[in-house]
Amino acid sequence: MKQFMILYVADGSAEQHFDAMQPEAIEAMTAAWNDWAQKAGAALVDFGNPTMAVGNTQPGIGGYSFLQAESLEDLNTVLVDHPHTAMGGKIDIYEVIPAPGM
Repeated sequence: MKQFMILYVADGSAEQHFDAMQPEAIEAMTAAWNDWAQKAGAALVDFGNPTMAVGNTQPGIGGYSFLQAESLEDLNTVLVDHPHTAMGGKIDIYEVIPAPGM
């Protein structure tokens, strides 16, 4: 089983997006994410968290998750109708590979 790090890319920071949202919109977003997590099932290794750029880092990564799948094709099936893309964001996918000798 391969592991993948999923980065949620968006303009601005997650904190900025949350600050601009009404409570009802936050509730609907949370429900959409929880529905997706339930659909992802065992493929979801770590739900992750929102992130905020600090120091000299430019905003753009709004959060992360870790997933597992047999292949990229299988992973893409899990990412269909993901709430982040439904909100206009982009998802970057990185396969986690073991470091040699570790």
